[in-house]
Amino acid sequence: MLDFELVPAPPLAGYHQDFDGVSLKAVENLAIVSAALPLGQEDAAEKAIASAFGIGLPGVGQSTASQDETAALVRLAIDQIFILFERATPDAEPFIAGLLKGSVYSTDQTDVWAALEISGPKSRTALERICPIDLHPQVFTEGAAARTVMEHLGAIIVRTNVDTFLLLSASSSAQSFLHAIETSIQNTA
Repeated sequence: MLDFELVPAPPLAGYHQDFDGVSLKAVENLAIVSAALPLGQEDAAEKAIASAFGIGLPGVGQSTASQDETAALVRLAIDQIFILFERATPDAEPFIAGLLKGSVYSTDQTDVWAALEISGPKSRTALERICPIDLHPQVFTEGAAARTVMEHLGAIIVRTNVDTFLLLSASSSAQSFLHAIETSIQNTA
């Protein structure tokens, strides 16, 4: 009988490539927990989130970082928030459930998503080629978040800084998503 051990790892673990004016890297140790606000108990959920992270809920289509920048809230719908934070162990949902004391319905989404960070002065140009939403800095401001499609693959895009974007796409098609981003960068360099 063979002895082996399965080790959880992000689908793009270790990836980092620098292009002319663009850096593209896999985000590692990123935990993602979906939090749904219970109907009729939104106020209690918002108070628990504010207490746990020191910030209020962002508006729909927005994100915000906690005061100590250890977590980010991405609001994708009126009653849905993604909580993103660094965690190397596979127990993200119980951690958030404990922090929020059962005030939200939480689901671990960590293994569902592949995360890439694209940054640099040419990052927006590369994204505009494959992303159908308006990424102009005055429209898609810092903290903006949206569900979209890139090269026929579902994605979430979050503008985290002036020339930096967090990209999430299904882990099952992570290599295809990476290839689409790389190709766009190469075609706009």
